[in-house]
Parts: sequence; C-alpha cells; structure tokens
Amino acid sequence: MLAIVWIILLSSTLCNCLDNGLAKTPPMGWLSWERFRCNTDCVNDPDNCISENLFQTMTDIVVADGYASVGYEYINIDDCWLEKHRSHDGKLVADRKRFPNGIKALSDYIHSRGLKFGIYEDYGNYTCAGYPGIIGYEEKDALQFADWNVDYVKLDGCYALPYDMDHGYSTFGRLLNSTGKSMVYSCSWPVYQIYAGIQPNYSAIQTHCNLWRNYDDIQDSWASVENIIDYYGNNQDLIAPNAGPGHWNDPDMLIIGNFGLSYEQAKTQFAIWSILAAPLLMSVDLRTIRPQFKQILQNRKIIAVDQDPLGIQGRRIYKHKGIEIWSRPIGPLYQNFYSYAIAFVNRRTDGTPSDISVTLKELGLINFSGYRVEDLYENVDYGVLYPNTKIKVKVNPSGVVMLKGEVQYPVDL
Repeated sequence: MLAIVWIILLSSTLCNCLDNGLAKTPPMGWLSWERFRCNTDCVNDPDNCISENLFQTMTDIVVADGYASVGYEYINIDDCWLEKHRSHDGKLVADRKRFPNGIKALSDYIHSRGLKFGIYEDYGNYTCAGYPGIIGYEEKDALQFADWNVDYVKLDGCYALPYDMDHGYSTFGRLLNSTGKSMVYSCSWPVYQIYAGIQPNYSAIQTHCNLWRNYDDIQDSWASVENIIDYYGNNQDLIAPNAGPGHWNDPDMLIIGNFGLSYEQAKTQFAIWSILAAPLLMSVDLRTIRPQFKQILQNRKIIAVDQDPLGIQGRRIYKHKGIEIWSRPIGPLYQNFYSYAIAFVNRRTDGTPSDISVTLKELGLINFSGYRVEDLYENVDYGVLYPNTKIKVKVNPSGVVMLKGEVQYPVDL
C-alpha cells in the first residue's frame, strides 16, 4: 500500500458564520421523512400516518429507550403536516384532523419530555408535496415558528428559482434570528443550485445556515448510501472545508434499521457519517427497530467521534479496488498532533472479508509517542501503537472497521 499522509493545515482566517450560538456540534435527533414519507391516510393507517400521534409516540420512545441519553434531542416534522391552504389571515395551519391540538401543543409535549422540536417548510410557493410554501409570508412564518417555540427549521427548495436562493435563504435566516427565538436553520440552498448548474456560494451559505444539503435525498438502499459516500469523497476538497462548529454539511438522514441496509451496511453508514461530522438524524420506526440496529445508533464511542468539538470534517484518504480508508482528526491534541478516527471500508461484494494492512505512519499518525488504538465497534483496546507499527484489519463485504487512535503524550524520564 502506498504511503498515505494527510496533513491538516489550520487556517488563521476566521469564518463569518451564522451567529445564533446553535449546532456547535452536528444536530442529533429523529426525523419522519425517509421512513414515513407523506403518509396522510390516518383512516386506514392510523399508526403510520403523519400525525401528532406519530410524533408523540416517537418522542416517548426516544426518551424511554435510551436515544435521548446518548444525544438524540430533536424530534423533527418533515413535509405533509399542513392544511392545503393558509388561514384567512395568512398563517400556516396544521392539518386539523391529523394534528387536532395544533402545532404549539405538539411542541409543548416534546419540550415536556426534555427534547427539542423541529419543523419543515419550503422556500417556494409550495412544499415538495404541494402544501403552502413561505414565499410572500417569510416574516409571518418566522414569527409563527417562534410563537410555536420551534427549535429547528428545515427549509426545502421545491417550487422556487435557484437563482433567487442566495437572497431568499439568507433573508429567511435573518428573519428567524430577528424573532428572538434561537432556531437551528437547515437549508437546501446548495443542492437545488447544484441541480441547476449554479456553483453555490458556500461562504454565504455558512454565514446564514447551520447545516445544508449538498446532494440527492437518501433512499432506503445501499446503492443510495454508496452514491452519497462517493459524492462526499469525490468532492471533498470543495465541501469539507465549509464544515465546522455551527455550520455543517448534511449528507441526509440515517436509514439504519429500515429495510434497505444489512447489518454491515448499517455500521458503514454510521461510521462514515461520523467521519463526515454529519448531523445524525434517524428516520426509522423506533417501535419495531431490531436490537442490533438500535445498538449501532446508540454506539456512544462513534457518536463521540461525530460530536467531536473540533468540528473538522473527515476525508477519504485512500481508494483502490473497492477498499477505502476515511480519516478524521479529532481531540485530544498534543502540540500539532491530532487524535484520529479511521474507517476502513470494504466496498467489494465478492463474499469474503478483505484484509487491510497499513502502518500508522501511512495513515498520517506520526507522533513518536504513539497512539492508543481502539476498535469502536468491537470495543477492543490494542494498547499504544507507534508510527511504524503495522495494523491489520479484516473488513466484511460492504462493511467497516472503525478505529480511534488517541494521541499520547511523551513520558517524562
């Protein structure tokens, strides 16, 4: 294997980023869209339709089953919560049959359980599913979200002109801030411009948004996850430098525990998302999730990688014949030496595990005092290893081995 050295250069320039004090680490929570989509049939499918009952149920499970205790804190509505028309005075109205007590009551319920509440809207005339968008009502909607005590706003980009988004998304972000209620602001600004052939102005985007989508919606399949992994690896020089405390690239939801990923593939998604410093937004039926997938989602050591306060997005540092290595600098630091999270990914599907052998030095771990190396899925402590030490891992097809190398301090003699 060729030597792999990744030297992180820290810029001395300061980023003019969104100043709402939020999302200093990537947001974590539960989101309805990928699993429950736009199911509005509460007559024939009352347990799975987009309704206050569904969100209250998931809220209770997030608390009772240990998700909240490991960091998942947002319960986020996505599309299809609205009536098809605004009220006579121009306000947004939740579907009266599916949300009979209104959005403020749901917000109060979620907050009463110690969690935070997120909502969905669209910078356009309509949402993607055809419900009222915010254009023409931006100030009114920002004030209404504040009145509902919303903590997180996801703003989609259907039925809008991509050329208008530089102005529209930034204006709505300022309106949210001006309400006096701090709200995480999740934007779809760059992805719609990329679709339209426009190069996004990431300096402006990270000035106004806490997180943003760059690429396609995730679907419940390994092929979809692979496409997202490839996009982030192939475009990392452009997009990775934009991430940091308060402003994150968003590769979309976690589909772990649904129908499309095997156990190995689910582990891979969680590992890569943590390397990418991605928001961890589960979209799964928590009532029926199998224990092995719940264990992945509640892996405290990998969550700690995702939530590392340095906020440096990781990168793909090796790719050859289906084998990839991804690396993320994390704390603690010693002088100019970082600790690292390393993900060894086997993209092959030939039915047998692959051996990967590499020295720490080839991974860029060059501190002569060594690194304490631990397997974050298997909870195996390999002790202190040194730059010239060769490590060998066996990675299952479409699977991952994830290690953490914690930098060691010199021992005084």
